Amino acid sequence: MDLLTRIKGPRDLDRLSLGELDQLAEEIRTFLVDAVSKTGGHLGPNLGVVELTIALHRVFESPKDKVLWDTGHQAYVHKLLTGRQDFSRLKSKGGLSGYPSRAESDHDIIENSHASSVLGWADGLAKANEVLKKDDHVVAVIGDGALTGGMAWEALNNIAAAKDRPLVIVVNDNERSYAPTIGGLANHLATLRTTDGYERFLARGKDILERTPVVGRPLYETLHGAKKGLKDFIAPQGMFEDLGLKYVGPIDGHDVEALESALQRAKRFGGPVIVHCLTEKGRGYTPALEDEADRFHAVGKIHPDTGLPISTSGLDWTSVFGEEMVKLGQEREDIVAITAAMLQPVGLGKFEEAFPDRIYDVGIAEQHGAASAAGLATGGLHPVFAVYATFLNRAFDQVLMDVALHKCGVTFVLDRAGITGTDGASHNGMWDMSILQCVPGLRIAAPRDADQVRAQLREAVAVDDAPTVVRFSKGAVGPAVKAVGKAGGMDILREPEAARPDVLIVSVGALAPMCLEIADLLDAQGISSTVVDPRWVKPVDEALAPLAERHRVVVTVEDNSRAGGVGSAVSQALRDAGVDVPLRDFGIPPVFLDHASRGEVMADIGLTAPDIARQVTGLVAKLDGRFESRAVEPARD
Repeated sequence: MDLLTRIKGPRDLDRLSLGELDQLAEEIRTFLVDAVSKTGGHLGPNLGVVELTIALHRVFESPKDKVLWDTGHQAYVHKLLTGRQDFSRLKSKGGLSGYPSRAESDHDIIENSHASSVLGWADGLAKANEVLKKDDHVVAVIGDGALTGGMAWEALNNIAAAKDRPLVIVVNDNERSYAPTIGGLANHLATLRTTDGYERFLARGKDILERTPVVGRPLYETLHGAKKGLKDFIAPQGMFEDLGLKYVGPIDGHDVEALESALQRAKRFGGPVIVHCLTEKGRGYTPALEDEADRFHAVGKIHPDTGLPISTSGLDWTSVFGEEMVKLGQEREDIVAITAAMLQPVGLGKFEEAFPDRIYDVGIAEQHGAASAAGLATGGLHPVFAVYATFLNRAFDQVLMDVALHKCGVTFVLDRAGITGTDGASHNGMWDMSILQCVPGLRIAAPRDADQVRAQLREAVAVDDAPTVVRFSKGAVGPAVKAVGKAGGMDILREPEAARPDVLIVSVGALAPMCLEIADLLDAQGISSTVVDPRWVKPVDEALAPLAERHRVVVTVEDNSRAGGVGSAVSQALRDAGVDVPLRDFGIPPVFLDHASRGEVMADIGLTAPDIARQVTGLVAKLDGRFESRAVEPARD
């Protein structure tokens, strides 16, 4: 690591020869495999952008020039070259974020790790430079997968309108987002990849014609004047140039010299330019290259030599959903599945194997996916759109106006709901139960265990006149939490002997074990409690109000924002029913949460059994006229 340790900032790259740059690229790949195998993280994407990142930082002067990374999971090399080489706590509390972070460096501009937004940012920054008469350069790096998102094309429409406004768009084309990129754009880029190229054709033609007496030069000038037609015939990059965007490429994304030459030309052009770079996801690491699913897009802790996981967890929520989807597909021919470029991460791989003609990958286009789902439902099918909870935020208008307004039977399955932790602020699924509360007719299920995932998924797809949502957590699913009784459509998880218990605990989804622990802690303080799982948290079950009326205090516990979440909905339902019982809602405060483990984040925000039990004890003590709350000891390991 002789060269890498000498790189304290981008300008240190200027002193290196081409041979040394190749050595540096090797050192960076060795470093990434060693470091990320210890912590987990996005390995494959970063192995693919080593030379590209080196070239970007040699040609442009970050942070004066703004280098923007779409999504940002491929910014590890950028971090290494901008003075951040301690990866020992990557994605852990107090360590480096897995994405660009303004708190870490002035070189990081965008923190939002939702795809396809970078061109909008770049358009705005370029316009600001124009108004303020700055000579800064704006460079947006976007993957071919992210170019499938509608936001990217909305931005391109605006960018192309200003032919003299400098802006460099680097397309990192590795034929993949998570999995191989699909769709019409992917086919177009594939055509560009496999074409010898107009420039080489024209250069060869010029050489031949200029050696032809009399007619050679006039013929060349005629052909050069018709170059647009020739380009479309030889290398159909015309789609970009028709928009008014200068196109450079395709460029070997692992040839630093070629990359620098292309980027220098783009930098001098004085208008919007697309530099099309061909890279290989997972380059230099055999286990990644042999992983056809996603080329080690994101890994946990692995053995660096083999790429195999160091440990395996138990059954996870995603797998439970995926297996039940296959069973439903076998039982009902009308069930189809939709994914937004995340077939494997959301658990639809087995469904695709079983029913390849009944699954649709819309690319990174959640809005289109939701609208298309409305069309599928109207056409007589029942679509199941599986997506990370944080990404459904992007399709709210389509859920509201296309699906719900038209009473379409569409099921949205939200993976990674609640606090996900290590991926940071933009990946926590903490808004879905708030933003969806206001959608008329929509129903939300929050399963507490694997059995309930299976049962509630079936209940959801049985609804054909309204949208349904099934949301569950990230990671391993715990043991089944059995019900001891029923109240309406709700499950009673704990029922005390007292005729009028002190506290009704409304448990949401995967927090059922925590709520039972809270009840145990309260019981130790002489406070009786009932624990109820609503199962369907929207609409609020009609049986909840009379159940609440038989208690002195109502407590809701959810892994969603407290602002407009389940607690708010329960409070409103009790008011509407005329039930005047004190209610305290526990959940996620309306703040962006720093990256850390799920447990650490929950401890930081006070969403733990001892914290909640302590506060509830104090509340009950006040009702009793005892203002000194009795201490609640934390649970012991």
